[in-house]
Formats: sequence, structure tokens, C-alpha cells
Amino acid sequence: MDKLKQETADLTQENIARIGELFPNVITELKDGDGKPKKGINFELLKQELSGNVVDGEESYDFTWVGKKASIVEANTPIRKTLRPCIEESKDWETTENLYIEGDNLDVLKLLQESYLNSVKMIYIDPPYNTGKDFIYKDKFMIDKKDYEGQLGMYDELGNRLFQNKETEGRFHSDWCSMMYSRLKLARSLLTEDGVIFISIDDNEVQNLRKICDDVFGEENFIEVLKWKRKKQPSFLGKHTAKMMEYVLVYARNQNNLEKLSIESISDSTKKVINISNNESTRIFKPGVEVKGMDSGVIKAGRYLIKTMEVEYLSDVIVDNSKTTNEIIVSSKFSVSQEKIDNFIEEKLLYITAQKGLRRYVSETEKDTRKSITDLLLDEWGDNQESDKQIIELFGEKIFETPKPIQLVHNLASSIYTENTIILDFFSGSATTAHAVMQLNAEDGGNRKFIMVQLPEPCDEKSKAFMAGYKNICEIGKERIRRAGDKINKEIKEGNRQLKLEEEPKKPVDIGFRVLKVDTTNMKDVFYAPSEYTQKTLTDQISNIKEDRTDLDLLYGVLLEWGLPLSLKHEIEEIDGIKIHIVDNDALIACFAESISEAVVRGIAKRQPLRAVFRDSSFTSSSDKINVEEIFKLLAPNTSVKVI
Repeated sequence: MDKLKQETADLTQENIARIGELFPNVITELKDGDGKPKKGINFELLKQELSGNVVDGEESYDFTWVGKKASIVEANTPIRKTLRPCIEESKDWETTENLYIEGDNLDVLKLLQESYLNSVKMIYIDPPYNTGKDFIYKDKFMIDKKDYEGQLGMYDELGNRLFQNKETEGRFHSDWCSMMYSRLKLARSLLTEDGVIFISIDDNEVQNLRKICDDVFGEENFIEVLKWKRKKQPSFLGKHTAKMMEYVLVYARNQNNLEKLSIESISDSTKKVINISNNESTRIFKPGVEVKGMDSGVIKAGRYLIKTMEVEYLSDVIVDNSKTTNEIIVSSKFSVSQEKIDNFIEEKLLYITAQKGLRRYVSETEKDTRKSITDLLLDEWGDNQESDKQIIELFGEKIFETPKPIQLVHNLASSIYTENTIILDFFSGSATTAHAVMQLNAEDGGNRKFIMVQLPEPCDEKSKAFMAGYKNICEIGKERIRRAGDKINKEIKEGNRQLKLEEEPKKPVDIGFRVLKVDTTNMKDVFYAPSEYTQKTLTDQISNIKEDRTDLDLLYGVLLEWGLPLSLKHEIEEIDGIKIHIVDNDALIACFAESISEAVVRGIAKRQPLRAVFRDSSFTSSSDKINVEEIFKLLAPNTSVKVI
């Protein structure tokens, strides 16, 4: 039996824990007065985290390399960039919730910090393996030997050698470690509290990657190193051994919140489901049974919590708790008999769903009974031979050299249960992750959304991809999503034609994506000394927005600034002949017209949006701006109003 401590809390350790939540890499291990281990703070690293410059002093933390402090600075340094929408390269722009972002993933991860903070359930990445073999990716990260030795301090100011560097191989790893470290630091903050990251890697950097991840995510959040069989048959031409395996590192944002990883499906017979059909009827629910549905419609009745599938179904469910008994009478369009409902009572939990298009729940008990994945990923996880076939099937030839098989990412996404979440891949490559997400949604009716990020790395002019007309990797990825998505929805449509009368048809999958591209800020750079100002420069500065930027560019810059998701519904309406942009049913209304009348301002204010934004130059004087503020105070006092 545990004893009461009979002492006050150790505030120092509590503070260390709080710091560890923000900066897990600064947590180190010390010994107390009795020689027992305890957590402490590496203050040199903490100073670096809180500084915008490289802090002087030796880098002596457990795992370090030349440039580690610089990579921390790089991750923390703000950028003046934005994401510009590209509708013409997108698919289903108006309706899709998926994103394809072109640009350096370090920039993109910084730009997504506000809009997707703690919002991504799963990250999968297949980064460069640092093999030194260049094809499409810059898959080689070495710093110049002289630069490396200089950073190590091997020479004094006169060029005299200070010591002999026997660890010459370090220069082959340092730049790669810095590249990964800064990106993983930013990626961690995007994960939900129950989120997980999967990273593919091979022998070249698996040890270093694990140490980096221990630093970034915390050693206690290490889950597993999965061994993936990447080949059906080994090549016996290796110098010492025939390589068959690669690795997938698994880290949780917080391992205490991460559910069991399992790809074992739950059969329909184990799901206690009440389908809502077309015929209205009455059913009785006995005491002690909780009845759940999918989403937000909730009725509290007596001892029961009865949820409908969606708000639109709420009006179709009538609860009668007027009787003196504890029984609850529910009138709705049930297809399950009263006898069958009574047989479900032992489970103490029922699920109301609709026959067409709505999801079924899997209970916590059912999740617990599922078998965990093993650390050995064999045939059902796909291999490189299958991934090549998948590319050839879509494009007619092998236009990408190192894709991962759909099954690998499909199973990883399936293992985290959640069917309505965001999955991020910031080394997107040929967009295998997007393909896998769409395929999984087609199979289980889920509503997972993907965010793909890829640098538009030019294709080698001698490659099959270039000769097929693809100038960079992004063009390959976007075309794969288009082709794979069309194929998936075509198969769903054909499958629905062959259904029996009582079988449920499948919904089409969201196969669209909004293309966004990293670019410089929408705002002009104004760096003039007083003597450099002329009448022309003063005139130019009437508008602080670059001339080549459209209303849509400005809108997405505002979404990033305000931390709103980039997949929100966007509509355009007119007030008094002026276009206004409405995001997510009045979550934000933007108007970027050159001149805005009071009638337009009043029209926007009457809608009482949560946020409103205008172009600063739209108002000719300070009094006009004050008038806008007064109008919103009167008509929409809770609206946050800003200008750009």
C-alpha cells in the first residue's frame, strides 16, 4: 500500500516537467545526493531555444553534431513568406479538404504552425536516406571537409592544426542531422496529444535518427522501430550480407495518450448497431444503456444520453421520458427490431447510425480486444516490387524510382483507428500517402484528410519522368493523386451498381486537393533611408500590398495569420457591387476592394462574422477607419476587425 508523502510538492521537478512539455530536448539526467537518477535541465540548450542567435559555449549534450545549435536557431527563426493558392492546378477546389503544398518543407512547417497546431493525428515521412545516390531527390547531405573542420575548431587563427580529427565520417552525417532536426522540431507541435509520427529510414541513418527523435519527442515517447521487409527476394550481391529490411521509427506526441496500434478489423457481427431506415417506428431502451451516435446532436433524457448521427437527424428522433419508469421510448426510423435491441443490452452501449453514408463506431472494448501490430512488417505491408507495379499501373511506366508501397502507409494509417483526421506527409515524393489515404477512406467510409508537402525538385533530364513531360516531383505527385483518385471513385461507382437491394452503397471519396505554393510575403518590403524618399516612392507606398497579388492570395495569407485551416469552405458574394469572401459560414469575411463604401461595411457587420478583414489602403483617411470601428461596435460588437 502506498504511503502518504507528508511533504509539499517538489516545485523544481514540476517546473522541469513543464519545461519538458515545451522543449523535451533540454531534459537531461542528473544524480541526486544519494546517487539516484533524476531529471534536470541542460541550460545551455534551453538558452539556445530562447535565443535567436547561436549561443556560445561547447555543445556537450548527449547527442550533438556540428551545426546542432544552428539547426535550433533555424527552426525557431520566423520567415516572411506565405502560401499562394493555385486553383488551375487543383482538383475540386471548392469542395475538397485535402491540401498539396509546394515548397521547402521547413518553410511550410513554419507557415502551418498556427493553422494546424495540435491538429494532425498522424505524420508519415520518407525522408532522404543520406545514401549519396542522387536521382530526383537531393539524397546526399555532406558539408565541405574544410568547412566541417573549421566549425570543429581544428585550426587556430593562424591556420595551425589544433588536433587530429579521427572521426572523419562525421561530416557525412552533420548536415543531414541538422536538416532533420529542425523539421522534426516543427512537426512535433503539429501533432495532436494522441498523435503519432512514422518515419521510414534505412541503415545509413537509423541510429542518428533515433537519437534525434529522442531529443525532439522525448525518449519516453519512443514506441518502436518497426522492421519492414522491402524486398520479396534478397539480392545476394552485397559485400557481406543480403539486405532485406528497412525501418519505420514510431514516436508518439505523448505515449500515454496513444492507443494500441492495430490493423485487425472488427466484423459487423461484433458491432452493436441500430440502423435508421426509412420506416418510422418506436423502440424502448432499458435502464443502464448508453445510446450513442456519430456526432453533435445530443438529447439528455433521464438516465440516458442519446445522440443522433448528425444535427439534421435530430428532428427525426423523439424521446419520450414522461413515464414514471426508467425506460426511455425513442421514436425514429429504426430497422432493428425491439428483440434485437433487447439482446444488445448486455453490452451496455448501443450505436445509432444511418444506413446510407454515415459511420459506425468501434467501442473502446472492441479496440482493446484487437491484436497489436508486430514489429515485423511482412507480406501484407507491401514491398518495393509492388510499389513499382503501382506506379506502372497508373502511369504506364516507372517514372519514380523510390516510391513506398500503398499497403505500408495504408496499414499505418489504419492502425490509429481514427477515421476523421488529418494525415501529414512533408516529404511527399510521388504522393503515396495521399493515394493510401484515399484508398483507406474508400474501404471503410472514413473522412481522413491529407496534407502533402513537396519541394518542386527538378527531374533529371535523362529520367523517364522528364521524358514523359514531368518537369519536377510535384508534377508527378499531383498527377498521381488525380489518376489514383479517379480510379478509386470509378471502382466505388461500379461496385455500387452491383449491390443487392438491402446493401448499403458506398459514398464517393474526396479525391480533390487544393494546391498552395510557398512564395514571398504579400506585403511590400519598405526599406528606405529618409534621403531616398521621393514623391514616387511615397505614391507607391499608398498600398503596402504587392501588385501581383490577387484577392485569393491575400485571403490565404489572412487564414495563415489568423491560424485558420486552409481547407475551410470559401464562397464569394457581392454587397453593393463589391466582392466579399466568406470563409466557413461567416467564421471570417474579407473584403479587399480598393475602395469600400459604408454600405459594404454595414452589410458585412450585419452578418456578425467572428472575424472581418479589409485592405488598409481601402480607406482614404483615419476618420474612415474610425467609422468602420464604430459601425462594428454597433452592429457586431463581438467581431474581431483587422486590416492588412
